[in-house]
Amino acid sequence: MNKNTLKSIGAVLAGIFAGIILTIGTDIALHAIGVFPPWGASMVGFDGPLLLATVYRTVYGVLASYIIARLAPDRPMQHALVGGGAGLAVSILGAVLTWNKGPAFGPHWYPLALIVLAIPQAWAGGKLRLMQLPARSDD
Repeated sequence: MNKNTLKSIGAVLAGIFAGIILTIGTDIALHAIGVFPPWGASMVGFDGPLLLATVYRTVYGVLASYIIARLAPDRPMQHALVGGGAGLAVSILGAVLTWNKGPAFGPHWYPLALIVLAIPQAWAGGKLRLMQLPARSDD
């Protein structure tokens, strides 16, 4: 593997890990202070907290995608979208594995929202990075 390939892989992994750490940390804090019910308890009737989770996960997804784009050796948007593709795949897998598996996983709109938002948040993170770069002239 050449140096840019390793940088590309590192950029994507760094963004993904940043998103995971932020998400898990926030989840733990919200469970600890009682915004979410105890781990494993039913999420049915917790639409407000699940909406909050959707919002912060979206913000973290944009931030993770920005990190990917910022660390990318070139083509920041493409790198951000690769991270978004990974997020999309994980969201689909999570929805499939938890669909109709009990009330602890909450209503169906929640995993569907995570699926629908994966690529737009990746694009937004990549776009934030592109807006920081000087304009290019491809003449």
